[in-house]
Amino acid sequence: MKKNILLTGSNGQLGFEINKLSRNYEKENKFFFTDKNSLNIVDFDKINKYIVENKINVIVNCAAYTNVNKAESDKAQADLINNKAVENLALTAKLNNAQLIHISTDYVYDGMSNKPYVESDRVSANSVYGKTKLNGENSLINVSPLDSIIIRTSWLYSSHGNNFVKSMLKLGKEKKELSVIFDQIGTPTYAKDLAKVILDIIPKIKNEKIEIYNYSNEGALSWYDFAKDIMEISKTNCKILPIESIDYPMSEIRPLYALLNKTKIKKTFNVEIPYYKDSLKECLHLLGDN
Repeated sequence: MKKNILLTGSNGQLGFEINKLSRNYEKENKFFFTDKNSLNIVDFDKINKYIVENKINVIVNCAAYTNVNKAESDKAQADLINNKAVENLALTAKLNNAQLIHISTDYVYDGMSNKPYVESDRVSANSVYGKTKLNGENSLINVSPLDSIIIRTSWLYSSHGNNFVKSMLKLGKEKKELSVIFDQIGTPTYAKDLAKVILDIIPKIKNEKIEIYNYSNEGALSWYDFAKDIMEISKTNCKILPIESIDYPMSEIRPLYALLNKTKIKKTFNVEIPYYKDSLKECLHLLGDN
């Protein structure tokens, strides 16, 4: 019997990639793609009605308030989308025996570690964005629908939407040199890789309490290193200069250290994670073709 899978936030980077890959999974699943205009997840009655009418078995929540800087002055709206809407999805999932896969962020960690974060490490968000995402995680954990998980990811990019890779390509063509932060360390995540993992593990998720998993590509680098790679691979003639976080506006709300330990997701679901540079090359090749 086919599973009915609802995707929220389908116009975002991850939602876009899941949509593209979904045709490879249509034998076992029927997909429902929604965005904020077609389904208001802040309204419990509307989301619950949608779940019931379409007999949804799985919800993949890619919807989020992701403007980190703007969230600092727009706390209510950020909390509404990153927390209240997640609680609504969790409640309707539990009520209708549906499974919820919720996408979270490295921003829930304080960024002060000296080794890659494991899922059980203490969380302490520095920013409004991080705090609202953490509140959303806690709301889901409190409701705890069956067979549901949280995936924390970092530095997401895609050939679709607004992201660091596309910004660097655009600015690299306009300027002879760019200054990029060298003292924030993490790993980029190609949204297509995460999308495939989500679609692959849906049938394998079996847990009573909420489980949390970290996911990013493999490797460790700074934003400076990442920018250098983008210019080099795309053959863009723009010099990248290193600057410290203190020289960049609002950098204090971003984790200085955001490396994620992926051992748990790899062992639990037998997941193979690509090296960041291989995925970056694939994305840049796609952008070049377009």
